[in-house]
Amino acid sequence: ENHREYTEDEKQQQTDKELLYKILEVASDFFQHQLFETEEGRYIGYSYFKERELREEMLRKFQLGYSPEQKNAFTEYALDKGYSKEILEKSGLSVFPENAPNGVDRFRERVMFPIHSFSGRVLGFGARILKNNVKTAKYLNSPETEIYHKSNVLYGLNQGKQAISKNNL
Repeated sequence: ENHREYTEDEKQQQTDKELLYKILEVASDFFQHQLFETEEGRYIGYSYFKERELREEMLRKFQLGYSPEQKNAFTEYALDKGYSKEILEKSGLSVFPENAPNGVDRFRERVMFPIHSFSGRVLGFGARILKNNVKTAKYLNSPETEIYHKSNVLYGLNQGKQAISKNNL
């Protein structure tokens, strides 16, 4: 067996990847909390899903969420938890423009759809704005990252796999 040592670069890359998975999981939990536990989230996000006749169990199963209006709600939360600006930027969750050095949430004021890997880890997000009068893209996706390659991912694959195995299809 050839057990070669990993180079420092490879170890660093692995650590970066794990951090990316971790921050996306933290974000997913944050967005779900916003949707279910905050007034704004329930009023704007939850009612949007309800209008589409999605039951709460479905929202929870797909880990749907809501990113609040405040322009850096998640960024501030993550920085307070000790995550670096660098990892927030790499994850595509935050941007740090010169005029807003404390960071801005990429997905503010949107309902959040996490995109999962086959094994169920969050790789990135799709997001939809609910206001019609805002000059911005209706749909927004995570940018390409070390762990999220758009061409390789099919939305809902992980849940589909669970349904398939449950029904032996």
